[in-house]
Amino acid sequence: MTDSRPDIRDRLAIIAGGGLLPRYVAEAARARGEVPYILALRNESGDDWSDFDHEIISIGNYAGIGGAFRRHGIGRAVLSGWVRRRPEWRDIHAPLRMLLAVPSVVRTLLKGGDDAVLRMVIRLIEAEGVRVVGAHEIVPDLLGCEGPLGQVVPDRDAEADIAAATAAAQALGRLDVGQGAVAVGGRVVALEGAEGTDGMLERVAALRAAGRISQRRKGVLVKLCKPGQDMRADLPAIGVETLSRARAAGLAGIAVEAGRSLVLERDAIVAEADAHGLFVTGIVPDRREKTP
Repeated sequence: MTDSRPDIRDRLAIIAGGGLLPRYVAEAARARGEVPYILALRNESGDDWSDFDHEIISIGNYAGIGGAFRRHGIGRAVLSGWVRRRPEWRDIHAPLRMLLAVPSVVRTLLKGGDDAVLRMVIRLIEAEGVRVVGAHEIVPDLLGCEGPLGQVVPDRDAEADIAAATAAAQALGRLDVGQGAVAVGGRVVALEGAEGTDGMLERVAALRAAGRISQRRKGVLVKLCKPGQDMRADLPAIGVETLSRARAAGLAGIAVEAGRSLVLERDAIVAEADAHGLFVTGIVPDRREKTP
């Protein structure tokens, strides 16, 4: 679509990776009267953006992203959706003034952890004079709340698994590696790595099928923000697919950090969880750590 609003000076840009979140953000922005401009990341965003003003751009093309900001009067940007592939050094195109403003950009993008990379991306965007806002600022209803979302609540065994997986996810986050952990029978059996939550749950399902995890005990997936994580990027998120994979892995349910995680397809998740006897609940890790 062509840009029919050249007079906008604080227009919202959505830098769209994979998954459902970019579409949620775009639709919510449109519903409140905005005309968002979509920068769909090549080989990451699988959505059809023909109903929005948009362009497709490579993940490392910061010069191109900055040019799009200036052409379309962008004043704010949202980073949304997952990115599976880090750019190679040869894929990074940034103007000299940007590299001077953020001198460690290449080293961080290629060698830093996910949170370090996202912080660097935010600094690169801000070097263009564009303010980065969180997806939850555009769609606040997506934030998870404390307590169970549906009719099913964690039992005593599940509470013990939540405590174990919470401690593991916090330790993992301090290393800037991942946001999720799975515990079964009070024992941590999987930590989220580069494969993401879906890959971790597939691994748990395979371990259970192979008899490496108890068939009798169910277990829990916990997803948390990393300690000190910038909430403007990569908040933990779950959707119906996450719940389906947790069920396939034999888990009893999912716990996410209240107020610092995103629950997509909320009504569908609740219906699916209730139908299959699984729980989805919001937790506050600091409170749990103080519980004897």
